[in-house]
Amino acid sequence: MRGARKQLCSALIVAYGLFSLYAAYTVFLRPRRTAAHRDRRGPRDHVAVGNKEWNPWEGEEKSELVASQQRYEANLKMIKNARSHLEQTSLRVQIWGKAAIGLYLWQHIFGGHLQPADVTAQWREGSQKAGKTYFSFITGPSVVPGYFSVEAENVVLVLNGREKAKITYATQWLHYAQTLIQTHKIQHVAVVLLGNEQCSNEWIQPYLKRHGGFVNLLFVTYDYALVNEEDIFQWPLGVATYRNFPLVEPSWSMLHDPRSYLCNFLGTVYKNSSRETLMEILKQDGLDKLCWIAAREQWQPQETNESFKNYQDALLQSDLTLCPVGINTECYRIYEACSYGSLPVIEDVMTPGDCGNSSMYHSAPLQLLKTTGAPFIFIKNWKELPAVLEKEKKMSLQEKTQRRKKLIEWYQNFKAWMRQKFINTLENSFLPSDKG
Repeated sequence: MRGARKQLCSALIVAYGLFSLYAAYTVFLRPRRTAAHRDRRGPRDHVAVGNKEWNPWEGEEKSELVASQQRYEANLKMIKNARSHLEQTSLRVQIWGKAAIGLYLWQHIFGGHLQPADVTAQWREGSQKAGKTYFSFITGPSVVPGYFSVEAENVVLVLNGREKAKITYATQWLHYAQTLIQTHKIQHVAVVLLGNEQCSNEWIQPYLKRHGGFVNLLFVTYDYALVNEEDIFQWPLGVATYRNFPLVEPSWSMLHDPRSYLCNFLGTVYKNSSRETLMEILKQDGLDKLCWIAAREQWQPQETNESFKNYQDALLQSDLTLCPVGINTECYRIYEACSYGSLPVIEDVMTPGDCGNSSMYHSAPLQLLKTTGAPFIFIKNWKELPAVLEKEKKMSLQEKTQRRKKLIEWYQNFKAWMRQKFINTLENSFLPSDKG
């Protein structure tokens, strides 16, 4: 790859030199038709007009000179554009999407496309230029270590580390990347990790450069306590791409139409959880009649077409989406509600495990969302919900419309901000430093 770029640069420089010599020859050294040449045509071709001799070839010479100069300038511009393109696209990064969260990165945050569009395809790919970097993305079951083309010296590996079986699979990819580093096939590696919901991510630490490994950067979901904004960064959980939740484009009706329900909650109610408290409060004073409620006792990993449509309709027809904590405070529902302009009402409490310590992080949980100004409703106890719904009843459609616009605009800006932060972090880490 590096040799090909050097050859291209050398060819451009040689072409530039040749065009420069040709232009200099045309302007300064090329023989022109003189009076002696014209005398061969006979004396009748000499016509004196005052003191100036008429030159029938003068217009032709000027036209040729102008055309030559234009060709030179056009070729010079082409060379400059080619050189500028090489300078601007100074980094190539290949993203290996081996977890569903990679689709959120590529399609939702980067706004990238994939071919083929069929979500069940064995191999899908896309590419785009962003900043100084040319990104390519590959995903699908056929993307297997050693059976695809490594097309860049810089790799982003998207992995799932939620549970033991996923970690075993993830380490196989890390060992493959390590081999490529050792054999000088690639130079840099970053990891985007769907972390454990209790932030038990110790297994990844030996692979980080700071611990003697080879991974330059780690982007990890949930409020991982070791996030330092230097080489470990928090990454948003996003929507449930593993359930094929789509990229939603805001419409006029989504923003302006009245919605049938004050709130919604479609989800699993775990025993002895705050979700049981939520259900009890909703049944008080008939609040459940004002909201779209569909509770189940057991989590279902896959959606049916009917259940998925019901969920989308609930988001689209509700002003608020209730987000009780599960195993972690952060959930897909938060981002999916934002997609449809339904304001998340979030139970703002830390879940058990090793995630951010509230005594250290004043904004924990959901530190990433809070620090980017998420315009959500945060409550500490579901007993606050009746007052929230009472206030909701009094809001005008115009006020709700403005709130939807603000929410959707924030979510779009949030994704754009995460995209730029991701690009800047890679470029700052992977590009050679100019420091002497």
